[in-house]
Amino acid sequence: MDALLIAGLLIVLFAVFTVLRSVRIVPQARARNVERLGRYHTTLKPGLNFVIPYIDRVYPVIDLREQVVSFRPQPVITEDNLVVEIDTVLYFQVTDPRAAAYEIANYIQAVEQLTVTTLRNVVGSLDLEMTLTSRDTINSQLRGVLDEATGKWGIRVNRVEIKAIDPPKSIKEAMEKQMRAERDKRAAILTAEGQRQSQILTAEGDKQSAILRAEGDRSAAILKAQGQSQAIDEVFQAVHRNDPDPKLLAYQYLQVLPELAKGEGNTFWVIPSEVTSALQGVSKAFTESLPRSSATREVTATDEAAARNAAARETAQAERAAAEAVADAAEADPGPRQIGPGVPPMPDPLSSVERDRAERS
Repeated sequence: MDALLIAGLLIVLFAVFTVLRSVRIVPQARARNVERLGRYHTTLKPGLNFVIPYIDRVYPVIDLREQVVSFRPQPVITEDNLVVEIDTVLYFQVTDPRAAAYEIANYIQAVEQLTVTTLRNVVGSLDLEMTLTSRDTINSQLRGVLDEATGKWGIRVNRVEIKAIDPPKSIKEAMEKQMRAERDKRAAILTAEGQRQSQILTAEGDKQSAILRAEGDRSAAILKAQGQSQAIDEVFQAVHRNDPDPKLLAYQYLQVLPELAKGEGNTFWVIPSEVTSALQGVSKAFTESLPRSSATREVTATDEAAARNAAARETAQAERAAAEAVADAAEADPGPRQIGPGVPPMPDPLSSVERDRAERS
């Protein structure tokens, strides 16, 4: 009985094990290849699948999602014979599980080696500067070559990225020095441009200031000249309207003489010969009656009396001014007119004035 029970239990366990082996559950975005009697039979899709136990052989799961593989840095020689280490990153996706399992033994290793060889071929035609600045070109060339080569393996290369390019240490130092020199050059250029612009602006400001100052001086000079011209014109018109005679001019000439003797540095003053004629003209004006002009004919008797009083006052002032002028001239130089033999003495204008007044009285 015990032997039959054990045999029955073994049969039950075998049946359960057989049923379990005939059922395969595949996750989403996964795939499994099935071989029947040593030959490829089918590929299990995501979900519940049934196989024949002991006849069908199910291979491990193949991931159908996009995968990222980072390869270790590879030494590459550039066109200018410099060794640089390039670190690449590969993005690929399995599109055909059957080809990925049967067309290539290890597609990861195959993709890595293909990437290295293609990278050396592409970078070998570029110098260091082009290699450092042409990453997009290198990426596109690598992707084109890898996608074409891995298509028959059931793999699609989406993109290839160069993660790092490491030149030798000496080249790094030289590049740093070059970069520092370029920055110093740009800084010097910017400083020079700033100074030039500042000088230009300063010169422009000085120019505008000088122009405005010159225009102001010109306007002031023009206005001053116009004012002087108008003043002279007014005086000239006033003189011509009042019709002056030589007697009035002689009187004005005598009034200017004391002003000539007021200078602090005047130690020698020569009386011009015209003083005699001017004094004679003034004395004659005091003894003769003034002719009536067109303006004085309309003056009333009261105005004539006031005019006579004013004339008397002016006469007295003229006498005092003449006396002061003669006295100042005498103090400065007692006899400038008597230098040399045979020169007649200058007549005394005051005696003639007194004589005329005596005759008039």
